[in-house]
Amino acid sequence: MPKQYKSSHIFVPGGMPQHTYVARSERNLENKLRSATDNLCKLVTITGATKSGKTVLTNKVFPRNEKGLWIDGGTIGEENDLWNYILTEIHGYTDLELEKSQETTSSIKGQIEAEASIPLFLKGKGNLGSDYSQNRGMAQTKSISLSPRSAAITQLRKANIPLIIDDFHYLNRDFQGNIIRALKPLIFEGLPVILIAIPHRRYDAVKVEREITGRLESIPIPTWNNEELLEIPNEGFPLLNVHLSKSIGLRLASQAYGSPHLMQEFCRELTSFHKVETTLSERLEIDNITDELFIKVAEGTGKIVFDKLAKGPRQRTDRLPRMLKSGETADIYKVILLALAQLSPGLETIEYEQLRSVIKDVLIDNIPQGHEVTRVLEKMTEIASSDEASTPVLDWDREEQKLHITDPFFAFFLKWGVQHL
Repeated sequence: MPKQYKSSHIFVPGGMPQHTYVARSERNLENKLRSATDNLCKLVTITGATKSGKTVLTNKVFPRNEKGLWIDGGTIGEENDLWNYILTEIHGYTDLELEKSQETTSSIKGQIEAEASIPLFLKGKGNLGSDYSQNRGMAQTKSISLSPRSAAITQLRKANIPLIIDDFHYLNRDFQGNIIRALKPLIFEGLPVILIAIPHRRYDAVKVEREITGRLESIPIPTWNNEELLEIPNEGFPLLNVHLSKSIGLRLASQAYGSPHLMQEFCRELTSFHKVETTLSERLEIDNITDELFIKVAEGTGKIVFDKLAKGPRQRTDRLPRMLKSGETADIYKVILLALAQLSPGLETIEYEQLRSVIKDVLIDNIPQGHEVTRVLEKMTEIASSDEASTPVLDWDREEQKLHITDPFFAFFLKWGVQHL
């Protein structure tokens, strides 16, 4: 009887896959990342699209709670949150006590013969040693409070633990520079410091602290090609005694937008559809799928954030109904999303004029002015940034007049979900 596996352990969308981890060894990504441990003395940045396997790769080389101190950028509201988190993880402290003791020795005549001073010593607050409690004489104690930043840097240096900041782009840019400046001495001393970020923010570290230029080791995570994505079902389904035809595997890969996370979702949905919970006693052949698989995955991925963006902010005084060529009406927020759906851009950067052109194709009349479109894109970016996800699904770059689609799930929903709303 073949070894039994649970399908939920084989295909792990959003988790750390044990049986379907794909090393992409030809790209040498793991070895490049391991070089950070060999006194590289550079700030390492791992950049790639959302859900492209950046975190899984880094976790493979620097496992959480084993070989690295991990910080999730989405949980850091202000700079001190980061330093306090580091202190908590390494059991550090911010309060110190300085103690100076003096002892005296008297002669038989009662005259002071000598006075010996015990040098200053430093301890964590509340950790005074009992060895000194028996000394006779006078003791002076002075308390000192260190800033979370200085305490964390000093004690992280002593701990010598690799530091990984996931979703670094999600940290407020107002204090990104402060963090890099504080970590720079540790980086130069050889402490591995790794930042994980999405591509269009890959140079944030340099922009906020130009002194790090020349000390930056960038490891871009290329978009997965179809052959690499196919390794996931090819490794996983045989463990469940399931055979997936090559044509079906290629179709799944073509719809995954280069995301192993989406491919894991497709495979998980296939096992659910065929009621494969554990390794089958008889082989199952899968040589056909319908669009319903993609529609169902889309409903469970991008719909919530799409609805939030379509709803817009609470203020609705300027929501003019606009007539669509489909015969329905929609306000400007939904009009822009429908234009994006018509573009089906994938994880691409959209030029402003390109979007404006498609908006005109969606509407019969009452075409919004340029400033109206840019204002809504700014609001959408704010809404996306305030979502629970650590990475906004879209990001409007006002300076460059470009819209970045950063989440493959959102891009996938624009193609498969919008048409079935």
